[in-house]
Amino acid sequence: MSYLTQKTVKNNISFSGIALHSGHNVDVCIKPAKPDFGIVFKRIDLKLNNIIYPTFNNVTNTSLNTTVENEFGARVSTIEHLMGALFGLGIDNALIEVNNEEIPILDGSAKVFIDKIISSGLEASNSPIKVIKINKEVKFSKGERFISIKPSTLSLDIDFELKYKNKIIGNQRNKVKVYDDDLRDVYNSRTYCLFEDIEKIKRNGLAKGGSLDNAIVVKGNEILNSEGLRNDKEFVNHKILDCIGDLYTTGYRIIANITCSQGGHYLTNQLLREVFRDKDNFSILEIKEKNLPHTLINKNLLRSIA
Repeated sequence: MSYLTQKTVKNNISFSGIALHSGHNVDVCIKPAKPDFGIVFKRIDLKLNNIIYPTFNNVTNTSLNTTVENEFGARVSTIEHLMGALFGLGIDNALIEVNNEEIPILDGSAKVFIDKIISSGLEASNSPIKVIKINKEVKFSKGERFISIKPSTLSLDIDFELKYKNKIIGNQRNKVKVYDDDLRDVYNSRTYCLFEDIEKIKRNGLAKGGSLDNAIVVKGNEILNSEGLRNDKEFVNHKILDCIGDLYTTGYRIIANITCSQGGHYLTNQLLREVFRDKDNFSILEIKEKNLPHTLINKNLLRSIA
């Protein structure tokens, strides 16, 4: 299979589970799509105006998840882990049918999405992929939090750091080469929260489906999940997963260097809006094997994330 041609899933892939914030039981089906179709969500519980494109300018909420919405108010939320899985596996085209307004959280990571997609297989086309190449440095900051994106040669590097007063989370930093490194720890890493924040989150009508089955909960100097952490940098690795998923709201894979401190969905979305505000900041390239011998897909993930 050529890694530089557009890909979709080989068969329909179904997922069912509880939604993290609404608490509803949700069914999702990822269906094959033709080249240049892109990633498209369809709310099958709605009869009209139910197509939603997961693009950065359709993002309407970045508080504890990424939500995209169409002009008619139809939305899909908590898309970031699924989008990250599609990005990492090099899936360019898919129709994602969902019967509610939130993607199920599953185990809180992208592991289940990736395992099922790999088991089903990918279908390659003859159409070349397109990528976004960053031409100029762009920055966005809010207080001490910041994110920047710079030109790169052939890679997507993400350098991410967390700073928490909590001693268990503390200051964590990791740097990954998205197309080259073994990112199983990133895709296995679960969402997390501090125990003292749970009541406030629930008062805001969120995390109705949250549990120790789909999130790491940190209370003081203790992790409440009996199995502990999956890897030493699970907290910052989950933030990198979120970042990868949010980057895919550009519609293409990206060639760039990204540095982020204490960021999240909001900073990533604002950065993308800044990048695409000026056409000089980026180029969209059609990639053919004869002119760029590079994968732009993480082959390590295809071996299995288990």
